[in-house]
Amino acid sequence: MRVETQGPEAKAERMTKPIRDTQGPRHVAIIMDGNGRWATQRGRPRLFGHHAGAKRVREVVDACPDFGVKYVTIFAFSTENWKRTQVEVAGLMSLFRRYITSEARALRKENVRVRFIGDRVRLDDKLINLMDELELMTADCTGVNLTIALNYGGRDEVARATRRLAQDVADGRLRPEDVNEETLPKYLDTYVLPDPDLVIRTSGEARISNFLLWQSAYAEYEFVDTLWPDFTAEEFGKLLAAYGARDRRFGAVKA
Repeated sequence: MRVETQGPEAKAERMTKPIRDTQGPRHVAIIMDGNGRWATQRGRPRLFGHHAGAKRVREVVDACPDFGVKYVTIFAFSTENWKRTQVEVAGLMSLFRRYITSEARALRKENVRVRFIGDRVRLDDKLINLMDELELMTADCTGVNLTIALNYGGRDEVARATRRLAQDVADGRLRPEDVNEETLPKYLDTYVLPDPDLVIRTSGEARISNFLLWQSAYAEYEFVDTLWPDFTAEEFGKLLAAYGARDRRFGAVKA
């Protein structure tokens, strides 16, 4: 299911210089912020904004192949979001279930592989089953890798990874002297993914909100004022092009 906000001619024009012709990012992570404010500005309930934001995900994922992006990770629900009202949390959980059900066939048809990261303990069984089914349904897809962070927190992820690592040490499967910065990532939720090259946050907030803390150690960041429901594929492309002009040295000095 594709969401088109402009005609085919406009889309074709902005795709004439795909990002793959530059040093574009392979993995982009997105903090999709501003749904509630977008709805409030229109005199609508916050959940109205979340529904609009869910539609925007489709446009961005659809644009990834044109821009040479192989991996995209979206922050859908954080471990801190449980602090919101029961009405909003329940509405979000319902939205996640509906999104998976309605988008599953389209995602597979478009060759998108879907993974979920985060702690599933607090999620309801129906949602967990839908997540499992979607991961299995798209397991052999070879196009864009869409990772959805659901009940995810960077600190929580590192804590869970450390517990598993410590258990392996206690059970004798891992020696303490073998624990280093290359060992821990194997226990993270994202162990099969490359680290993000670029992290984008919408809505004008300039913080990372506990998102991919370990993985984003050397990522580039873009904080944009656009509220997530207004974030278009065109703006996405401009940010990717700007990334291509950056000089990434990873702590070294350019010769």
